[in-house]
Amino acid sequence: MIDLTDGSGELVVVGGVSHRKTILEQLEQIGASAVILLEPEGRDSAAAMAAAALWTRRRAPDAVNLFVASDHHIPDDEAFRRSVKEAVSAAVDGRIVTLGVVPTEPSSAYGYIAPSGPALSEVSAFVEKPDQATARRYISEGYLWNSGNFIVRADVLVREILDRAAAVGEAVRTALDQAEIDGPYVLLGSGFTSAPKISIDYAVMEKTSRASVLPVRFEWSDLGAWDSVHASGEGSVGLHILEDSEGCLVRACDGVMVAAIGLKDIGIIVERDAVLVTDLRKSQDVKKVVERLRKLSPQHLDFPRANAPETLDAGAARLTTWLRQAALPVWSSLGQDSTGGFEEVVALDGRHVATSRRARVQARQLQVYAEAGRQGWRGPWKAVVATGLDRLRAAYLRPDGQMRTLLAADGSPLDETATVYDQAFLIFALACVADATHAPQLEVEAAAVRDLLLERADSQGGLTEHGGHPYQSNAHMHLLEAALAWEETGGDQAWAALADRIVTLARARFIDPGTGCLREFFQQDWTPASGDDGRLVEPGHQFEWAWLMARYGRKRADPAVLADAWRLYEAGLKGVDLKRGIAIDAMNIDGGVRSPRARLWPQTEWLKASLILASLSDDGRRALCLEQAARAQRALWRYLTPQGLWHDKMLEGGKFIDEPAPASSFYHIMAAYVQTRETLGTLEPDRIPALRLS
Repeated sequence: MIDLTDGSGELVVVGGVSHRKTILEQLEQIGASAVILLEPEGRDSAAAMAAAALWTRRRAPDAVNLFVASDHHIPDDEAFRRSVKEAVSAAVDGRIVTLGVVPTEPSSAYGYIAPSGPALSEVSAFVEKPDQATARRYISEGYLWNSGNFIVRADVLVREILDRAAAVGEAVRTALDQAEIDGPYVLLGSGFTSAPKISIDYAVMEKTSRASVLPVRFEWSDLGAWDSVHASGEGSVGLHILEDSEGCLVRACDGVMVAAIGLKDIGIIVERDAVLVTDLRKSQDVKKVVERLRKLSPQHLDFPRANAPETLDAGAARLTTWLRQAALPVWSSLGQDSTGGFEEVVALDGRHVATSRRARVQARQLQVYAEAGRQGWRGPWKAVVATGLDRLRAAYLRPDGQMRTLLAADGSPLDETATVYDQAFLIFALACVADATHAPQLEVEAAAVRDLLLERADSQGGLTEHGGHPYQSNAHMHLLEAALAWEETGGDQAWAALADRIVTLARARFIDPGTGCLREFFQQDWTPASGDDGRLVEPGHQFEWAWLMARYGRKRADPAVLADAWRLYEAGLKGVDLKRGIAIDAMNIDGGVRSPRARLWPQTEWLKASLILASLSDDGRRALCLEQAARAQRALWRYLTPQGLWHDKMLEGGKFIDEPAPASSFYHIMAAYVQTRETLGTLEPDRIPALRLS
């Protein structure tokens, strides 16, 4: 990419919705970022340029746009840069400058421009593609090739389009008003489809009094036909063998090998779904084939279309079935031993893996099966919960009622530490078990643990965690989840007070006021930790906190908390890798990627946050959230196996680390299911039967 703005400009790409992935991949290949305006359907160059100009004018009315078609070939980038800079001065003064290429031959492949003078001058006339004889006359009279590149101030072009092609301008303005933001994409609204399908030449350039042309002498081709692609010297790609052949162009897609014998000046273009063979001298006639294809096989006129992605509804029904028939049965059998203790991991082939067992996993699995019972699963959840709770009390609880951190594989204690994180899950599990089994007396145990934790609270209501990061947001997040669970099951007022103090601390200290991101680690006074620790942002936690803050804000009817939930959600979306379609592990607070790996659990939190915010919106944000939820659900499905197990860690290239399935992920998956059932059951009540675990 040529930097034409000395670093002060912005790249805007206008393309079709079917090209979104290709645009992103090509930007990544050249190391560039851009705002991507996606058209719901192509409406020719006038509408496309109007969209870019309107988008620019709304941000910087005096900015100059350089419009360049994506298929032009300009080898001398420095000459192109000099020409653009020369044209900018006229554009600043209100002219619409086009670059007129000094012809090297009488070509009938291009339109021509008649300049009024030898240098930068007004346009006398635009003329259509001529025959060879007329092209020779045009060249003798000083005509220039019409390159289709334009340099113009954004407000000038908008005004000209509105004055001379009002229907185009109004349709595009409506489409921008309807637009939805999706990461780097701006999805233009349906109003765009009503724009007349007309080129910028017909809409504006042949009518305006502002048209100027700058003659340029650099090598240029619009790559409008396969002979011009071949002439660029960069046309042949892919695996091919030419025997006794010359002057041929071969383009073979991945996985296809082309062999040609005894050919001259022939183009062979092989795509996955179509093959073109043409005499390069007749490559302009491809247009005739295209017109026949419009009637015979229109699907071959654009990028190959992938199968329609799974909808949110279909994926939710599939997740319900997977839980009922695979995951819940597997983890209540292979995932629980004869003592009631839950396995830390299960190998992907179902084998037992002897390893130490964390207390948090015992509590999480208790919560999962208590929730399964609340959701109507008809499997042996009561026995799972009863034996699991007995095992927790016998093996994991210390004399003070708090959980020790770790047991050895044989069940003996390995670590007596009582972390805030683990106690939060103990409290959470007891809330779910109490509600599922109608055992309100469990609140006594949960409240005793709560009160022991609160004895450690500092003046700001913060709790110090054990380990290398004593001042952290994560342990508080799970304690907030536990407090909300007890509040929702009718616990005492102390639970609401605990939720209030955690949310107050989060809003005052955890959430960065400038970026809306939630930080992970802090100093003793709850200011951000120094160095990399203080800059760490985990997209999964942005979503998880957004989900909790949305629940809390809904319960308290607090619009300020709900606004924070939205900011956290938007911060989380910045951590979604659009190419892989997954939420990554870690970023820095400035937006830079820290770890491109992607674990399972951030996908569930992306799904939960999208769904709850969709249920709290009735404006355009609902549709955006539901689309994000569908993407998150598709991301989650990449991790799940048909056998009721899952992968945990995806590498940057898209492959998974070969390791057993961790039981700890089940808590995240179950929570995602519950939120899916709640939201879709509210928004689409007729879907409820498909989302029942019974």
